[in-house]
Amino acid sequence: MIDLSIAVRNLLRNRRRSFATFIALAVGTSSVLLFGGFSANIEASLQTAYVRAGGHLQIQHRDFFLFGSGNPTAYGIQDDLKIIQAIRDDDSLRADITVVTPTLQFSGIAGNYDAGVSRTVIGIGVVAADQSRMRAWNGYQLPQTDPPFVLDGAASDAAIIGTGVARVLQLCESLQVSSCPKRTVQAAADGAAIPADIAALAGAERDAAGPRGASNRPKIELLATNSGGTPNVVSAQVLKAEVQGFKELDEVFVMLQMPQAQRLVYGRMQPQATSVHVQLVHSDRIDQVKKNMATVLERVAPEQSLVVRDFGELNPFYVQTIAMFGTLFGFIFVLIGVIVLFTVSNTMNTAVVERTVEIGTIRAIGLRRSGVERLFVLEGMMLGVAGAVSGALFALLVAAVINQLGLTWLPPGSGGPLPLVLLVWNDKFMLLGTPLGLSLIATLSAWWPAHRASRLGIVDALRHV
Repeated sequence: MIDLSIAVRNLLRNRRRSFATFIALAVGTSSVLLFGGFSANIEASLQTAYVRAGGHLQIQHRDFFLFGSGNPTAYGIQDDLKIIQAIRDDDSLRADITVVTPTLQFSGIAGNYDAGVSRTVIGIGVVAADQSRMRAWNGYQLPQTDPPFVLDGAASDAAIIGTGVARVLQLCESLQVSSCPKRTVQAAADGAAIPADIAALAGAERDAAGPRGASNRPKIELLATNSGGTPNVVSAQVLKAEVQGFKELDEVFVMLQMPQAQRLVYGRMQPQATSVHVQLVHSDRIDQVKKNMATVLERVAPEQSLVVRDFGELNPFYVQTIAMFGTLFGFIFVLIGVIVLFTVSNTMNTAVVERTVEIGTIRAIGLRRSGVERLFVLEGMMLGVAGAVSGALFALLVAAVINQLGLTWLPPGSGGPLPLVLLVWNDKFMLLGTPLGLSLIATLSAWWPAHRASRLGIVDALRHV
């Protein structure tokens, strides 16, 4: 207690220098924590978006991830409903799972029969009610208010397309897509029209579907090769065009009701799914659930080459983004640490020079070298702890204010603006580790000046002018 009291008095003897060092430590700590809170928001927002769209885990054919984009239906899952039921009934999985739903991915051609235009697309069939429940997942309690999923409760032939598909198929006006440029007459004439054979199939499909009736929704025709190798066409009623974030996906995306997609791809044959999406209650249970699910698959479908992949494997962009922000956080922490090191070291070196005579005096009356060293180290440690703790409290205050403002931003790959929140309080390891690390750096940076002060000769110190 005596040493602490003396250390406090010594710090207060030169308030200006001590305050400047304190401010440097506080600003450095708060800067690291605020950036860490922003990085945590990036991770939580991206993970929420991917989990809502595709779940935490997906059951697929072993080769679907690498080769399925060329011919998705060649890697179908047989008896997918049996597998889903087995997962839902398993005692080791039931408490961790919120949604288990099949999806069907296929490649094809979408055409606007009325405008005479078409383009290649990647379609996906979903169970709308399950997708609606998946879009409600909010494991990090982010302030997100997504619109209702329009396919939920819609007609069996309803569809959602990307805004890029709407632009190419000239559906922007009918779907009320804003900021959608119109093509000139010459460009439209030069554009790709529906081939004659596809137009004939589309016309037959429309004739079979009958008149539109009361619905004024725009319709598209989807052509795909079914699993038997013959072309098949279905007509879809487009409810909405949604931005998909990435332009490449936005210009090929079509989402259908699962029965409609299976009718297009499999016709009257036994329908299949290309993947089964599994959404969990908590993301931290992914590894354990993945192991338990693999065991269930070995029991239920041993003849199929099925694997369980997590959303990180399926979305390399997510892994790369998190790794990039982790590297930036480490770089900023090291940079702030170096600034703290030199700031505290300079402060303590100046104190040693100013108090050289005092050091000689206390050494002459019997204080050991270790006692002198301890005094200066305590001063550095107190500066570090006070600055780091104050910086942490300031960061929490700033984060709380920003989180209440309701700010949004548009990150790369997002279909719409996301809430800008700083998750400083959520990451306890960062919140405790950053002040502790900077306090330790401040303490260590005070050690060398303290060690040098303790090695001063008594006579030389007393003679110092």
